[in-house]
This record gives sequence, C-alpha cells and structure tokens, in this order.
Amino acid sequence: MNRRKFIQKGALTGSLFTLGGSVLATELISKKTQFITGKHSFNLKYAPHDGMFKAHAGEDIIAQLEFMAAQGFTAFEDNEMRNRPMEEQNRIASKMEQLGMEMGVFVAHKIYWKEPNLASGKQEWRDEFLQYIKDAVEIAKRVNAKWMTVVPGHVDLRLDNDFQTANVVETLKRASDILEPHNLTMVLEPLNFRNHPGLFLNESPQAFQICKAVDSPSCKILFDIYHQQIQEGNLLPNMEACWDEIAYFQIGDNPGRNEPTTGEINYKNVFKYIYEKGYKGILGMEHGNSVSGKEGEQKVIDAYKKMDDFL
Repeated sequence: MNRRKFIQKGALTGSLFTLGGSVLATELISKKTQFITGKHSFNLKYAPHDGMFKAHAGEDIIAQLEFMAAQGFTAFEDNEMRNRPMEEQNRIASKMEQLGMEMGVFVAHKIYWKEPNLASGKQEWRDEFLQYIKDAVEIAKRVNAKWMTVVPGHVDLRLDNDFQTANVVETLKRASDILEPHNLTMVLEPLNFRNHPGLFLNESPQAFQICKAVDSPSCKILFDIYHQQIQEGNLLPNMEACWDEIAYFQIGDNPGRNEPTTGEINYKNVFKYIYEKGYKGILGMEHGNSVSGKEGEQKVIDAYKKMDDFL
C-alpha cells in the first residue's frame, strides 16, 4: 500500500469512529472482510453434519470441517461420534477448537427401535443405559460437547402408559445424577409416528412433562422441528409452551426431510422466533440435501443464508 492510500484509509477509519463510534466501524470492517473472503455471518449457530458437504470437501472429516467453517458455520453435530475411534474424536476436537467451532449433539447410547428398554423398567436395560451415559461423559469431555441425544426406545405394550412414564423418569433421574457434576445435558428427542412407529416418546408436551418430573438441568428437550411438524404441527406455540425445557433444536423441512425452502415449514419465521427468544445454543442441520453433488450442497448453503436473513 502506498503512502497516499494509507493516509486515505486512516482518514476513512477516523471518520467512521467520529460518525458512528467504534461499534459501527467494527461492523463495517467485518462486513467488508466477509465480502472479501466469502465467509457468511449467520445470526444463529447452525450445525452441519458429516457428509453434508463431501462433494466440495471430500470424505475426510477434517477437510469437511474446514469447508463448513469457511462458509460461516460455527458448529458441527455428529450423531455417530460415540462410534468413532478415540484418535479420530481427538482430531475432530482439535480441528474444531482451531476453527472456533462448537460441538453439537452426539447420540449417547444404543437406541432400541423395537424394544422397550427404558419404558419396561427392567433392571438390565436400565443398567446398560446408565453405563452408556457414563461412557458418554468421557466422550463429551474429549470433544468439548455439552449435549447428548437420548431416545427412550419403544413402548412396552404390556404396561400401562403411566407405569412406563414412571420407569422412564426414574432412569433419567439416575442418568442426571451422573451428568450433573460435569455440567452436561442429555436432550430427549421426541420422534414422529410416521418415520418411527411405536416409540415411547413422540410429542413435545410429553417430553416437557418428563423433564419437569426429572427436574434436572441435565435433562432437557431436543426439539426436532421436522419430527414435530409431522407429529403435532403448531410449531411456534408448542415451542413457547416448552421453552423452559428446550436446550437444543434440529432442523429439517417437511415433506422430504431436506434443507429449509424445500417443504412447507416457514423457516425464516421459525428462526426469527428462536433468535428473538434469545436462544444461544445450536441448531443441528439433521436433514439430507434435496439435490446431490456440489449443486445440491450450494443449494443448502444458499437456503440457510436466505432463511437466516430475518433481521
């Protein structure tokens, strides 16, 4: 830069501080930097998952994380983190710290899609689940996670629903005792009847009731917007009613379970509502890409930019 340009730049920066103060100057400089680098600044912490951008970044998870961060995403979620080798968990955690990314949820335990592991109250299933929770504490520490997904399993057709609820609550209380000293939170995910018929937990009011009964900061709700649109609709009023117990969101449009703008959900309004409620957590992008390849991946990025433009 020559002397004249340097002086002009200094004069411009000085005028910015005079006209609007340091905050205005910082915002304008930040926007200029984003324009130059192409990195977007989102209002909320959207978290892509492994494979979402592999056409651009390749199969290596580290390269994918770098691509996510370059697009402006500040979080990452990985349901299968529990099944990754310890060395790979450490590599992911190290890269995320380097990139300034936060870790979203991972699934804490083996999910029983056909058997009533928590609803039954059987001791062997309870013991197995609690061991998974103990193991998940170490995984969470390794990857700097705060949340872990819990799905209570199938209904027990031989037990009254109230007995099943009592069994689930008791198990989750014991799990909370394990998690509380580490400031970790399991988030209960209600799943819709169409994709997952027969599961014990499928509605947000039910999850709210269970969390109130467990009465622990370590037991909250994962509000999956895709599942709840199918199961109950009435999204914003149900979020409002459950708000005190919601700790995490996941995203997917319906029908199709792909990126926002591909279905019926008005995600711009949903994101605006979540933002205005003061939510500071992560929103997991737990959906597919409606179009394959690089074109489809760019479509996902563009959809989030469009839906996030609510201010």
